[in-house]
Amino acid sequence: MTDQGTSSYTLQTTLKGITPAQLTGFFVGWPNPPSPETLYRLLAGSYRFVLAVQGEQVIGFVQAISDGVLTAFVPLLEVLPEHQGQGIGRALVEQLLAELADFYAVDLACDDELVPFYEGLGLRRANLMFRRRYDRQNGRPATPQRLPVQQQGVAPVPAQPLQEPALPGAELGQFLRRGPAV
Repeated sequence: MTDQGTSSYTLQTTLKGITPAQLTGFFVGWPNPPSPETLYRLLAGSYRFVLAVQGEQVIGFVQAISDGVLTAFVPLLEVLPEHQGQGIGRALVEQLLAELADFYAVDLACDDELVPFYEGLGLRRANLMFRRRYDRQNGRPATPQRLPVQQQGVAPVPAQPLQEPALPGAELGQFLRRGPAV
């Protein structure tokens, strides 16, 4: 893909052929940024992601986490500083939103100065509540591994078959379109 004639790159939705060494230079200005290895783990654990790759370097990425059913959240969009302002971020988000098109809700949080960028992509402003642990800004350690629930001394909950909602068809359709009354 060529974007506005300024840089040639391809969009990629897998980590095939990507190593942590190709994920450097991101998180500019972060006091405690994730390492390239942590970024690789972050992408590998994402529901979806899109990479902008130029030659052997990843020059941008966007990531989504999701329940895989109803909602997704876009926590990170990064483009290397020397490639910003060339439409790469827009292309990344457009591709990700296309991949998440079947979801009821796709949410993200951004700084005030980025609101016009995201509004230009069809997103709307909303409120956000958050908690930050800046001592963990570089990522949760890869080890120790968390023990399965059974090994933590908690009895597993037996699997139950899914129950259909008790709402009749017409009422269910209205519920899904409006959401629950609060």
